[in-house]
Amino acid sequence: MTRRAGAGKRLGLAGVALIALALPGCVSMRQERLASGEEPALIGPAVRDNRTPMDAPLACLSGEIANRKRQPLVVAVGDVRDYTGKYSVNEGNAITQGGALMVSSALGKLGGAVRLAERFDPTIAERELGYTDRRQLGDGKVHDVPAASGRQRVRWLPYFGGSITASDYYIVGGITELNYDIRSGGAEVAVGSVGPKIRTYTQSVAIDLRIVDTRSLLVVRTISLTKQFTGYETGFGIFRFFGSDLFDINVGAKGQEPLQLGIRTALEEATLRLVSTVARVDPASCMARASWKPAPEQAAAPVVETRSAPTRPTGISAAFNGRDTVPGAATASAAQVPFEIGSADLSGSASALLDRIAAAAARGSVTVTIVARDTENLDPGARDALTDRRIAALVAALARRGVARKTVATLWRPDPRDPAIVPDSPGLQRIAALRIGR
Repeated sequence: MTRRAGAGKRLGLAGVALIALALPGCVSMRQERLASGEEPALIGPAVRDNRTPMDAPLACLSGEIANRKRQPLVVAVGDVRDYTGKYSVNEGNAITQGGALMVSSALGKLGGAVRLAERFDPTIAERELGYTDRRQLGDGKVHDVPAASGRQRVRWLPYFGGSITASDYYIVGGITELNYDIRSGGAEVAVGSVGPKIRTYTQSVAIDLRIVDTRSLLVVRTISLTKQFTGYETGFGIFRFFGSDLFDINVGAKGQEPLQLGIRTALEEATLRLVSTVARVDPASCMARASWKPAPEQAAAPVVETRSAPTRPTGISAAFNGRDTVPGAATASAAQVPFEIGSADLSGSASALLDRIAAAAARGSVTVTIVARDTENLDPGARDALTDRRIAALVAALARRGVARKTVATLWRPDPRDPAIVPDSPGLQRIAALRIGR
Protein backbone atom coordinates (compact mmCIF):
# COMPACT_ATOMS: atom_id res chain seq x y z
CA MET A 1 0.00 0.00 0.00
CA THR A 2 2.85 2.36 0.89
CA ARG A 3 4.69 1.44 -2.31
CA ARG A 4 1.57 2.19 -4.44
CA ALA A 5 1.09 5.56 -2.72
CA GLY A 6 4.74 6.44 -3.27
CA ALA A 7 4.50 5.50 -6.93
CA GLY A 8 1.33 7.54 -7.31
CA LYS A 9 3.02 10.51 -5.66
CA ARG A 10 5.98 10.26 -8.00
CA LEU A 11 3.63 9.93 -10.99
CA GLY A 12 1.63 12.97 -9.91
CA LEU A 13 4.73 15.11 -9.37
CA ALA A 14 6.11 14.04 -12.74
CA GLY A 15 2.84 14.99 -14.41
CA VAL A 16 2.90 18.43 -12.80
CA ALA A 17 6.49 18.92 -13.92
CA LEU A 18 5.69 17.91 -17.49
CA ILE A 19 2.76 20.34 -17.60
CA ALA A 20 4.89 23.18 -16.25
CA LEU A 21 7.55 22.48 -18.89
CA ALA A 22 5.07 22.17 -21.73
CA LEU A 23 3.15 25.40 -21.15
CA PRO A 24 5.92 27.79 -22.24
CA GLY A 25 6.11 25.89 -25.55
CA CYS A 26 2.59 26.98 -26.41
CA VAL A 27 3.83 30.44 -27.42
CA SER A 28 6.92 31.73 -29.18
CA MET A 29 8.75 34.12 -26.87
CA ARG A 30 12.34 35.15 -26.20
CA GLN A 31 14.14 37.34 -23.72
CA GLU A 32 16.07 40.46 -24.71
CA ARG A 33 17.94 43.00 -22.61
CA LEU A 34 16.84 46.38 -24.02
CA ALA A 35 19.24 48.55 -22.02
CA SER A 36 22.27 48.06 -19.83
CA GLY A 37 21.38 47.35 -16.21
CA GLU A 38 17.79 46.29 -17.00
CA GLU A 39 16.30 42.88 -16.52
CA PRO A 40 15.67 40.99 -19.78
CA ALA A 41 12.19 41.56 -21.20
CA LEU A 42 10.08 38.95 -22.91
CA ILE A 43 9.74 39.66 -26.63
CA GLY A 44 6.94 37.99 -28.55
CA PRO A 45 5.97 37.97 -32.26
CA ALA A 46 6.91 40.89 -34.49
CA VAL A 47 4.56 43.80 -35.26
CA ARG A 48 2.63 43.27 -38.51
CA ASP A 49 -0.06 44.85 -40.65
CA ASN A 50 -3.51 44.34 -39.14
CA ARG A 51 -5.09 42.04 -41.72
CA THR A 52 -8.68 40.82 -41.90
CA PRO A 53 -10.66 38.55 -44.26
CA MET A 54 -11.84 41.76 -46.02
CA ASP A 55 -8.41 42.81 -47.32
CA ALA A 56 -8.86 41.14 -50.72
CA PRO A 57 -12.43 42.43 -51.30
CA LEU A 58 -11.37 45.98 -50.41
CA ALA A 59 -8.42 45.80 -52.82
CA CYS A 60 -10.79 44.46 -55.49
CA LEU A 61 -13.25 47.33 -54.97
CA SER A 62 -10.40 49.82 -55.20
CA GLY A 63 -9.47 48.40 -58.59
CA GLU A 64 -13.09 48.38 -59.81
CA ILE A 65 -13.55 52.06 -58.90
CA ALA A 66 -10.18 53.05 -60.41
CA ASN A 67 -11.02 51.28 -63.68
CA ARG A 68 -13.98 53.60 -64.16
CA LYS A 69 -11.54 56.54 -64.38
CA ARG A 70 -13.80 58.89 -62.49
CA GLN A 71 -12.93 61.62 -60.02
CA PRO A 72 -12.15 59.95 -56.66
CA LEU A 73 -14.97 60.16 -54.16
CA VAL A 74 -14.24 62.20 -51.05
CA VAL A 75 -15.64 60.38 -48.02
CA ALA A 76 -15.55 61.45 -44.36
CA VAL A 77 -16.19 59.42 -41.23
CA GLY A 78 -18.34 60.67 -38.38
CA ASP A 79 -18.95 59.08 -35.01
CA VAL A 80 -19.20 55.28 -35.07
CA ARG A 81 -19.73 54.58 -31.39
CA ASP A 82 -20.59 51.72 -29.06
CA TYR A 83 -24.33 51.77 -28.38
CA THR A 84 -24.49 48.41 -26.60
CA GLY A 85 -23.99 49.87 -23.12
CA LYS A 86 -22.13 46.72 -22.00
CA TYR A 87 -19.57 47.55 -19.34
CA SER A 88 -17.68 45.57 -16.71
CA VAL A 89 -16.18 47.06 -13.56
CA ASN A 90 -13.19 44.73 -13.85
CA GLU A 91 -12.64 44.78 -17.63
CA GLY A 92 -14.15 48.10 -18.76
CA ASN A 93 -16.08 48.39 -22.02
CA ALA A 94 -16.85 45.05 -23.66
CA ILE A 95 -16.93 46.60 -27.16
CA THR A 96 -14.23 48.65 -28.84
CA GLN A 97 -14.66 52.41 -28.63
CA GLY A 98 -12.70 52.87 -31.86
CA GLY A 99 -15.35 52.08 -34.45
CA ALA A 100 -14.76 55.33 -36.35
CA LEU A 101 -11.04 54.58 -36.52
CA MET A 102 -11.75 51.12 -37.94
CA VAL A 103 -14.00 52.57 -40.66
CA SER A 104 -11.32 55.15 -41.49
CA SER A 105 -8.75 52.38 -41.84
CA ALA A 106 -11.13 50.47 -44.11
CA LEU A 107 -11.44 53.51 -46.37
CA GLY A 108 -7.65 53.79 -46.33
CA LYS A 109 -7.43 50.25 -47.74
CA LEU A 110 -9.27 51.50 -50.84
CA GLY A 111 -6.16 53.48 -51.80
CA GLY A 112 -6.55 56.30 -54.29
CA ALA A 113 -10.03 55.21 -55.37
CA VAL A 114 -11.50 57.07 -52.38
CA ARG A 115 -10.06 60.14 -50.69
CA LEU A 116 -10.55 60.28 -46.93
CA ALA A 117 -11.57 63.66 -45.52
CA GLU A 118 -10.80 64.21 -41.84
CA ARG A 119 -13.93 65.21 -39.96
CA PHE A 120 -13.73 62.99 -36.88
CA ASP A 121 -11.05 65.02 -35.08
CA PRO A 122 -10.31 68.32 -36.90
CA THR A 123 -9.05 69.98 -33.70
CA ILE A 124 -5.52 70.69 -34.94
CA ALA A 125 -6.71 71.99 -38.32
CA GLU A 126 -9.25 74.29 -36.66
CA ARG A 127 -6.60 75.56 -34.23
CA GLU A 128 -4.17 76.31 -37.04
CA LEU A 129 -6.89 78.11 -38.97
CA GLY A 130 -7.34 80.24 -35.87
CA TYR A 131 -3.60 80.99 -35.79
CA THR A 132 -3.78 81.88 -39.49
CA ASP A 133 -6.71 84.20 -38.92
CA ARG A 134 -4.66 86.01 -36.23
CA ARG A 135 -1.64 86.08 -38.57
CA GLN A 136 0.43 83.96 -36.20
CA LEU A 137 1.01 80.89 -38.37
CA GLY A 138 4.05 80.73 -40.62
CA ASP A 139 5.86 78.20 -42.79
CA GLY A 140 9.36 79.65 -42.60
CA LYS A 141 8.98 81.56 -45.85
CA VAL A 142 8.29 85.18 -46.80
CA HIS A 143 5.06 85.86 -48.70
CA ASP A 144 3.85 88.75 -50.84
CA VAL A 145 0.36 89.92 -49.93
CA PRO A 146 -1.76 92.81 -51.24
CA ALA A 147 -1.53 96.00 -49.22
CA ALA A 148 -2.81 99.58 -49.47
CA SER A 149 0.57 100.71 -50.80
CA GLY A 150 0.86 97.84 -53.31
CA ARG A 151 2.54 94.60 -52.17
CA GLN A 152 3.79 93.77 -48.69
CA ARG A 153 6.28 91.06 -47.71
CA VAL A 154 5.21 89.20 -44.57
CA ARG A 155 6.38 86.15 -42.62
CA TRP A 156 2.91 84.96 -41.64
CA LEU A 157 1.01 82.55 -43.86
CA PRO A 158 -1.74 84.29 -45.86
CA TYR A 159 -5.09 82.58 -46.18
CA PHE A 160 -7.81 83.46 -48.65
CA GLY A 161 -10.28 80.63 -47.93
CA GLY A 162 -11.30 77.53 -49.83
CA SER A 163 -8.32 75.34 -48.98
CA ILE A 164 -10.40 72.62 -47.27
CA THR A 165 -11.82 70.09 -49.71
CA ALA A 166 -15.53 69.37 -49.36
CA SER A 167 -16.62 65.78 -48.82
CA ASP A 168 -19.14 64.04 -51.07
CA TYR A 169 -20.43 61.59 -48.46
CA TYR A 170 -19.86 60.68 -44.83
CA ILE A 171 -20.33 57.45 -42.89
CA VAL A 172 -21.84 57.33 -39.39
CA GLY A 173 -23.49 54.70 -37.21
CA GLY A 174 -22.50 52.39 -34.41
CA ILE A 175 -22.18 48.96 -32.85
CA THR A 176 -25.69 48.27 -31.64
CA GLU A 177 -25.85 44.71 -30.30
CA LEU A 178 -23.79 42.45 -28.06
CA ASN A 179 -25.66 39.27 -27.19
CA TYR A 180 -23.94 37.04 -24.67
CA ASP A 181 -24.27 33.26 -24.58
CA ILE A 182 -27.00 32.93 -27.20
CA ARG A 183 -26.22 29.23 -27.24
CA SER A 184 -23.98 27.06 -25.10
CA GLY A 185 -23.48 23.40 -24.38
CA GLY A 186 -20.99 20.91 -23.07
CA ALA A 187 -20.31 17.71 -21.22
CA GLU A 188 -18.21 16.55 -18.28
CA VAL A 189 -17.58 12.95 -17.29
CA ALA A 190 -15.72 11.91 -14.14
CA VAL A 191 -15.03 8.52 -12.64
CA GLY A 192 -13.39 8.65 -9.28
CA SER A 193 -12.96 12.42 -9.72
CA VAL A 194 -10.97 11.80 -12.90
CA GLY A 195 -12.32 12.68 -16.34
CA PRO A 196 -12.59 15.08 -19.30
CA LYS A 197 -14.86 18.05 -19.96
CA ILE A 198 -15.80 20.11 -23.01
CA ARG A 199 -17.89 23.27 -23.40
CA THR A 200 -18.89 25.49 -26.30
CA TYR A 201 -20.58 28.88 -26.26
CA THR A 202 -21.73 31.42 -28.85
CA GLN A 203 -22.29 35.18 -28.75
CA SER A 204 -23.04 37.76 -31.45
CA VAL A 205 -22.62 41.42 -32.29
CA ALA A 206 -24.42 43.67 -34.79
CA ILE A 207 -23.52 46.97 -36.42
CA ASP A 208 -25.66 49.61 -38.14
CA LEU A 209 -24.05 52.11 -40.48
CA ARG A 210 -25.32 54.62 -43.02
CA ILE A 211 -23.74 56.76 -45.72
CA VAL A 212 -25.07 60.29 -46.10
CA ASP A 213 -24.90 62.80 -48.94
CA THR A 214 -22.98 65.71 -47.39
CA ARG A 215 -24.70 68.37 -49.47
CA SER A 216 -28.32 67.29 -49.12
CA LEU A 217 -28.02 65.31 -45.83
CA LEU A 218 -30.10 62.59 -47.45
CA VAL A 219 -29.25 59.06 -46.34
CA VAL A 220 -28.04 57.24 -49.43
CA ARG A 221 -27.85 53.77 -47.94
CA THR A 222 -28.26 52.01 -44.63
CA ILE A 223 -26.80 48.63 -43.74
CA SER A 224 -27.12 46.30 -40.77
CA LEU A 225 -24.76 43.35 -40.32
CA THR A 226 -24.45 40.74 -37.60
CA LYS A 227 -21.74 38.21 -36.78
CA GLN A 228 -21.58 35.28 -34.40
CA PHE A 229 -18.53 34.23 -32.36
CA THR A 230 -18.08 30.70 -31.08
CA GLY A 231 -15.70 29.68 -28.33
CA TYR A 232 -14.65 26.35 -26.86
CA GLU A 233 -13.14 25.01 -23.69
CA THR A 234 -11.70 21.55 -23.17
CA GLY A 235 -10.06 20.06 -20.12
CA PHE A 236 -9.04 16.99 -18.19
CA GLY A 237 -8.87 16.95 -14.43
CA ILE A 238 -7.65 14.73 -11.61
CA PHE A 239 -8.85 15.30 -8.06
CA ARG A 240 -7.93 12.45 -5.76
CA PHE A 241 -5.72 11.21 -2.96
CA PHE A 242 -2.52 9.31 -3.63
CA GLY A 243 -1.64 7.90 -0.27
CA SER A 244 -1.93 10.76 2.19
CA ASP A 245 -1.44 13.46 -0.47
CA LEU A 246 -4.30 15.19 -2.33
CA PHE A 247 -3.65 16.00 -6.01
CA ASP A 248 -5.78 18.47 -7.96
CA ILE A 249 -4.48 18.64 -11.55
CA ASN A 250 -6.32 20.28 -14.43
CA VAL A 251 -5.13 20.42 -18.02
CA GLY A 252 -7.06 22.07 -20.84
CA ALA A 253 -7.39 24.74 -23.47
CA LYS A 254 -9.90 27.32 -24.51
CA GLY A 255 -10.23 29.77 -27.34
CA GLN A 256 -12.59 32.12 -29.15
CA GLU A 257 -12.52 34.12 -32.35
CA PRO A 258 -11.26 37.59 -31.35
CA LEU A 259 -14.31 39.74 -30.66
CA GLN A 260 -12.80 43.08 -31.65
CA LEU A 261 -11.26 41.63 -34.83
CA GLY A 262 -14.69 40.33 -35.78
CA ILE A 263 -16.18 43.78 -35.23
CA ARG A 264 -13.46 45.31 -37.41
CA THR A 265 -14.24 42.77 -40.15
CA ALA A 266 -17.97 43.56 -39.98
CA LEU A 267 -17.28 47.31 -40.14
CA GLU A 268 -15.00 46.78 -43.15
CA GLU A 269 -17.66 44.79 -45.00
CA ALA A 270 -20.26 47.45 -44.24
CA THR A 271 -17.88 50.14 -45.50
CA LEU A 272 -17.28 48.20 -48.72
CA ARG A 273 -21.01 47.87 -49.38
CA LEU A 274 -21.72 51.52 -48.60
CA VAL A 275 -18.94 52.82 -50.83
CA SER A 276 -19.87 50.45 -53.66
CA THR A 277 -23.35 51.98 -53.66
CA VAL A 278 -22.24 55.58 -54.13
CA ALA A 279 -19.53 54.47 -56.58
CA ARG A 280 -22.18 52.52 -58.53
CA VAL A 281 -20.22 49.26 -58.43
CA ASP A 282 -21.71 45.84 -57.77
CA PRO A 283 -19.86 44.45 -54.70
CA ALA A 284 -20.80 40.81 -55.36
CA SER A 285 -17.70 39.93 -57.41
CA CYS A 286 -15.38 41.53 -54.85
CA MET A 287 -17.13 39.89 -51.88
CA ALA A 288 -16.46 36.52 -53.51
CA ARG A 289 -12.75 37.12 -52.80
CA ALA A 290 -13.22 37.20 -49.03
CA SER A 291 -11.23 34.54 -47.19
CA TRP A 292 -14.48 33.03 -45.92
CA LYS A 293 -17.57 32.01 -47.88
CA PRO A 294 -20.17 34.82 -47.55
CA ALA A 295 -23.47 33.76 -46.02
CA PRO A 296 -26.28 33.28 -48.59
CA GLU A 297 -28.40 36.04 -47.10
CA GLN A 298 -25.61 38.54 -47.71
CA ALA A 299 -26.52 38.50 -51.39
CA ALA A 300 -29.56 40.55 -50.42
CA ALA A 301 -27.78 43.25 -48.44
CA PRO A 302 -29.65 46.57 -48.45
CA VAL A 303 -28.96 49.12 -51.18
CA VAL A 304 -30.83 52.37 -51.58
CA GLU A 305 -31.07 54.98 -54.24
CA THR A 306 -27.88 56.86 -55.09
CA ARG A 307 -27.68 60.64 -55.32
CA SER A 308 -28.42 60.89 -59.03
CA ALA A 309 -31.31 58.55 -59.78
CA PRO A 310 -31.75 57.54 -63.43
CA THR A 311 -34.37 59.22 -65.47
CA ARG A 312 -37.78 57.68 -65.86
CA PRO A 313 -37.70 55.13 -68.72
CA THR A 314 -39.83 55.99 -71.70
CA GLY A 315 -42.66 53.82 -72.92
CA ILE A 316 -43.61 52.61 -69.44
CA SER A 317 -47.01 52.93 -67.87
CA ALA A 318 -47.94 55.93 -65.78
CA ALA A 319 -48.04 55.79 -62.01
CA PHE A 320 -50.74 53.55 -60.61
CA ASN A 321 -53.90 55.48 -59.77
CA GLY A 322 -56.03 52.62 -58.56
CA ARG A 323 -57.14 51.46 -62.02
CA ASP A 324 -55.53 48.74 -64.05
CA THR A 325 -56.39 50.05 -67.52
CA VAL A 326 -56.53 53.38 -69.26
CA PRO A 327 -60.15 54.08 -70.37
CA GLY A 328 -60.75 54.15 -74.09
CA ALA A 329 -57.35 52.73 -74.96
CA ALA A 330 -57.96 49.10 -75.87
CA THR A 331 -54.63 48.72 -77.65
CA ALA A 332 -52.53 50.74 -75.20
CA SER A 333 -53.69 49.57 -71.77
CA ALA A 334 -51.47 49.90 -68.72
CA ALA A 335 -51.39 47.92 -65.48
CA GLN A 336 -49.25 47.73 -62.40
CA VAL A 337 -48.51 44.43 -60.62
CA PRO A 338 -47.04 44.79 -57.09
CA PHE A 339 -44.84 42.32 -55.21
CA GLU A 340 -44.02 42.22 -51.52
CA ILE A 341 -40.49 42.91 -50.30
CA GLY A 342 -38.11 40.13 -51.36
CA SER A 343 -40.92 37.92 -52.63
CA ALA A 344 -41.69 36.49 -56.06
CA ASP A 345 -45.16 35.27 -55.03
CA LEU A 346 -48.26 36.96 -56.40
CA SER A 347 -50.68 37.88 -53.65
CA GLY A 348 -54.21 36.53 -53.60
CA SER A 349 -55.59 40.00 -54.28
CA ALA A 350 -53.76 40.04 -57.63
CA SER A 351 -56.07 37.39 -59.11
CA ALA A 352 -58.74 39.84 -60.29
CA LEU A 353 -56.06 42.16 -61.69
CA LEU A 354 -54.50 39.31 -63.66
CA ASP A 355 -57.93 38.39 -65.07
CA ARG A 356 -58.33 41.94 -66.38
CA ILE A 357 -54.80 41.96 -67.82
CA ALA A 358 -55.53 38.69 -69.67
CA ALA A 359 -58.78 40.14 -71.03
CA ALA A 360 -57.00 43.31 -72.20
CA ALA A 361 -54.26 41.24 -73.87
CA ALA A 362 -56.92 39.28 -75.78
CA ARG A 363 -58.25 42.55 -77.25
CA GLY A 364 -54.88 44.03 -78.13
CA SER A 365 -51.88 44.66 -75.92
CA VAL A 366 -51.24 45.84 -72.38
CA THR A 367 -48.13 47.32 -70.76
CA VAL A 368 -47.54 45.81 -67.32
CA THR A 369 -45.19 47.46 -64.84
CA ILE A 370 -43.83 45.26 -62.07
CA VAL A 371 -43.36 47.33 -58.90
CA ALA A 372 -42.26 46.81 -55.32
CA ARG A 373 -42.05 48.94 -52.22
CA ASP A 374 -39.25 51.51 -52.32
CA THR A 375 -37.92 50.07 -49.05
CA GLU A 376 -36.88 46.91 -50.90
CA ASN A 377 -33.20 47.52 -51.57
CA LEU A 378 -31.05 44.73 -52.98
CA ASP A 379 -27.59 44.44 -54.41
CA PRO A 380 -27.76 44.43 -58.24
CA GLY A 381 -27.12 40.70 -58.63
CA ALA A 382 -29.74 39.72 -56.06
CA ARG A 383 -32.24 42.19 -57.54
CA ASP A 384 -31.70 40.80 -61.06
CA ALA A 385 -32.26 37.21 -59.91
CA LEU A 386 -35.42 38.21 -58.02
CA THR A 387 -36.67 40.09 -61.11
CA ASP A 388 -36.27 36.88 -63.17
CA ARG A 389 -38.41 34.98 -60.65
CA ARG A 390 -41.06 37.70 -60.55
CA ILE A 391 -41.35 37.84 -64.34
CA ALA A 392 -41.55 34.04 -64.45
CA ALA A 393 -44.31 34.03 -61.80
CA LEU A 394 -46.29 36.67 -63.71
CA VAL A 395 -45.91 34.89 -67.07
CA ALA A 396 -46.93 31.55 -65.51
CA ALA A 397 -50.01 33.12 -63.89
CA LEU A 398 -51.07 34.68 -67.22
CA ALA A 399 -50.43 31.41 -69.07
CA ARG A 400 -52.99 29.75 -66.81
CA ARG A 401 -55.43 32.40 -68.05
CA GLY A 402 -54.79 31.64 -71.69
CA VAL A 403 -52.08 34.21 -72.47
CA ALA A 404 -49.41 32.63 -74.68
CA ARG A 405 -45.88 32.96 -73.35
CA LYS A 406 -44.57 34.06 -76.75
CA THR A 407 -46.78 37.18 -76.59
CA VAL A 408 -44.89 38.49 -73.54
CA ALA A 409 -41.95 40.79 -74.27
CA THR A 410 -39.69 42.68 -71.86
CA LEU A 411 -39.69 46.42 -72.56
CA TRP A 412 -37.28 47.41 -69.79
CA ARG A 413 -35.48 46.17 -66.70
CA PRO A 414 -32.52 47.60 -64.76
CA ASP A 415 -28.99 46.84 -65.82
CA PRO A 416 -27.79 43.92 -63.65
CA ARG A 417 -24.72 45.97 -62.61
CA ASP A 418 -26.55 49.20 -61.74
CA PRO A 419 -27.39 49.55 -58.02
CA ALA A 420 -29.68 52.58 -58.50
CA ILE A 421 -33.41 52.47 -57.74
CA VAL A 422 -35.90 53.69 -60.35
CA PRO A 423 -38.75 55.42 -58.50
CA ASP A 424 -42.35 54.99 -59.58
CA SER A 425 -45.37 56.38 -57.75
CA PRO A 426 -44.92 57.45 -54.10
CA GLY A 427 -43.71 54.57 -51.96
CA LEU A 428 -43.01 52.32 -54.96
CA GLN A 429 -40.09 51.53 -57.22
CA ARG A 430 -40.14 50.16 -60.76
CA ILE A 431 -38.75 46.64 -61.20
CA ALA A 432 -39.52 45.85 -64.87
CA ALA A 433 -41.94 46.64 -67.71
CA LEU A 434 -43.53 44.04 -69.99
CA ARG A 435 -45.70 44.22 -73.10
CA ILE A 436 -48.35 41.49 -73.17
CA GLY A 437 -50.51 40.65 -76.18
CA ARG A 438 -50.34 41.22 -79.89
